[in-house]
Amino acid sequence: MGGPRRLPRQVYERELLRLQEQLMMLQEWVRAEGARVAVVFEGRDAAGKGSTIKRVTEYLNPRVVRIVALPAPSDRERTQWYFQRYVEHLPAAGEIVLFDRSWYNRAGVERVMGFCTPQEHRRFLHQCPIFERMLVEDGILLRKYWFSVSDAEQERRFRSRLDDPMRRWKLSAIDVESISRWEEYSRAKDEMFVHTDIPEAPWFVVESDDKRRARINMISHLLSSIPYREVERPPLQLPERPPSKGYERPPRDEQTYVPDHAETLGS
Repeated sequence: MGGPRRLPRQVYERELLRLQEQLMMLQEWVRAEGARVAVVFEGRDAAGKGSTIKRVTEYLNPRVVRIVALPAPSDRERTQWYFQRYVEHLPAAGEIVLFDRSWYNRAGVERVMGFCTPQEHRRFLHQCPIFERMLVEDGILLRKYWFSVSDAEQERRFRSRLDDPMRRWKLSAIDVESISRWEEYSRAKDEMFVHTDIPEAPWFVVESDDKRRARINMISHLLSSIPYREVERPPLQLPERPPSKGYERPPRDEQTYVPDHAETLGS
């Protein structure tokens, strides 16, 4: 049997806009209440994490909502306590932080590709629940989403990226190798869930073969899991423009303008 039918575009766009309006309301509540929200996006390569984050942040204030997508650790960072470089990116009061991949790199790609030792992996599985309980106990609203994609759909998306110069950058050598290591990643994910799917910070699985459905389901769940409310904002009114006091704009030929490329396009 196949999965659920693809969500029609018109239905998707209507509901997405409604949810994005609610995200704006959530943003204002977070700012007004001084709340701290951290959202972890994890899953296989090409599972739809990045496109979902894009829809979440589309209309939000970047001073309130930050995306954290860390590169490979530096030589110095490799000698730190593993969670150390993530701690500095955690939200302060009035902030929402979206982790486009997170500390769970150690349980996934590092484990499968041999970028960490078995001892480091075991230590991570032991320390991670402790770390996350500390975050929750301190008042951070932590949400963790795992985007689940089938092997056939992942390969289809990889091939579409390979043929699209605008999205080719999304495909790396490690991404390609994940096809041949599908079962290894599956086992690593299952082991990770056993240790880190805890009551204080449970995992929520998002079926993502249909990206539209995945985005709607994830955003809806996030909103339902936080007790936000509408915050009344003081009304703003544009003042009357004051009369001119004799200011004259400098001649245009004294400034350098960008060429009017648009004019060359025709109608």
